[in-house]
Amino acid sequence: MPIIDVKDVPKQDFPGGATYQTIVGDDKGSTPIRLGLQISEPGYSTGTHSHPYMEVVTVIAGTGEAWVEGQDGVTSISPGVTMVLPPNVKHGFRVTGTKQLKTYGVHTSPERLVDWHPEEDA
Repeated sequence: MPIIDVKDVPKQDFPGGATYQTIVGDDKGSTPIRLGLQISEPGYSTGTHSHPYMEVVTVIAGTGEAWVEGQDGVTSISPGVTMVLPPNVKHGFRVTGTKQLKTYGVHTSPERLVDWHPEEDA
């Protein structure tokens, strides 16, 4: 596996004020997982969504709130917090601080698949 410098990885804009860099994986499904860095601006929210596979997200900078189906309310997230999200469990997060929220996410799938559930936004 090559050594990858995130500075060399192209950024994809997400609506609402975030960027995403796919560090491992591609749209052709050439690897068994996808790893990405998401940088979210203050006020950004992912919206409620789910994936048909496990996702693991670790906060590396900034603060926010996360919600996960089956858990009451929202949970504060900050550097060092990891969210382990089972397949098909609805979840989301939003930035609550004045600084960017930076997260690494691992999608346990060759493709990044998202099912949106806007009616359930926290």
